[in-house]
Amino acid sequence: MGFDIMSRRAENPATVSPSRADRLLSSFIQAGYIKAEPAILQPAEPFLDLSGEDIRKSLYLTSDPGGEELCLRPDLTIPVARDYLASGGAGKPAGFCYLGPVFRYRGGRSSEFPQAGIESFGREDRAAADAEMLALGLEAVAAFGIADVDIRTGDVALFTALIDSLDLYPVWRRRLMKDFNRKVSLAQDIERLTLTSAPGHNEYEGVLAALAGSDRKAALALVTDMMSIAGATIVGGRSLDEIADRFLEQSTLKSGALPHEALTIIKRFLSISGDPDHALSQLRALASDAGLDIHQAIDQVENRTGFMAARGVETDRISFATSFGRGVDYYTGFEFELHLRDNGGEPLVAGGRYDDLMTRLGAAAPIPAVGFSVWIEALTDAPSSSGSAA
Repeated sequence: MGFDIMSRRAENPATVSPSRADRLLSSFIQAGYIKAEPAILQPAEPFLDLSGEDIRKSLYLTSDPGGEELCLRPDLTIPVARDYLASGGAGKPAGFCYLGPVFRYRGGRSSEFPQAGIESFGREDRAAADAEMLALGLEAVAAFGIADVDIRTGDVALFTALIDSLDLYPVWRRRLMKDFNRKVSLAQDIERLTLTSAPGHNEYEGVLAALAGSDRKAALALVTDMMSIAGATIVGGRSLDEIADRFLEQSTLKSGALPHEALTIIKRFLSISGDPDHALSQLRALASDAGLDIHQAIDQVENRTGFMAARGVETDRISFATSFGRGVDYYTGFEFELHLRDNGGEPLVAGGRYDDLMTRLGAAAPIPAVGFSVWIEALTDAPSSSGSAA
């Protein structure tokens, strides 16, 4: 797996603890992961496209003479993935580790801080690869003398399978998935699905009626035709895509309420939590009671839990919740965070599966991908605890 992806040394002794952090990186290398050192200066577009324009306010941006927008890397997952795709080994199984500075505006805190982590590409044994990431994340925490942690996990693939099994308009499927991934407005949107539009005239009644039940492609085509006739491409600062999305949302709300049964199923699904065995029991009961075709996604969680136990992780310590998400668009499956016990603040370690990221970065075919980041500052500042981690 000797791929040449080291374009620039990324090291800052002032911000990286040279003892434990370097030993942690060495342990990743000993575990078979190649040291990656991607360039500090990166194209801004992938970060803005994959994380949304909201990230712009925390980026350090510049541009080259050709006008391309660049940024100081705000994390290392995307840079490592881009270098892997540019290498001769793209598409083949490969694992990389890293330790270096990242740059984000954080208010009164330092904007330059160290990040370590692992990215694993191309492994088809997804459940085993997921379990390995959690086990290595726990080892990373233990390397800093911290044994007592909360293990929080979830799986966005379960929510995707649930939404796919329900008869929802395409616009609501996209809206709910976006809200789930970004941890915003999900509860409000679920409630709005039960509402019918208030009586009264809307100047776009004909457009809304024509869009009822349409998908995004059809809506964009209709809006494009309308705007072409009017000789415009932007209205009130909104692009054609944004206008089409807005019409779709209004059409969906106007065309009727989500059946009460579907709402009940979604709420019951999002209430499931506990250790993995307990959560799996609740999920299978829900699938049986509601006749949902989500068994493959449930089986994946069960297989992953088995691999975690095989790696020595005490699965009864794991807190699994169907509503758990990390707030990042590109996650597609397993997600996890390790926190100080009973601490609701920032995680010590966090990661998950992001199988769609590689094609969104330009890969010709899907490439399985999973990884995690280690927040060195949080680990260094955390009080050590006695004992050993799972």
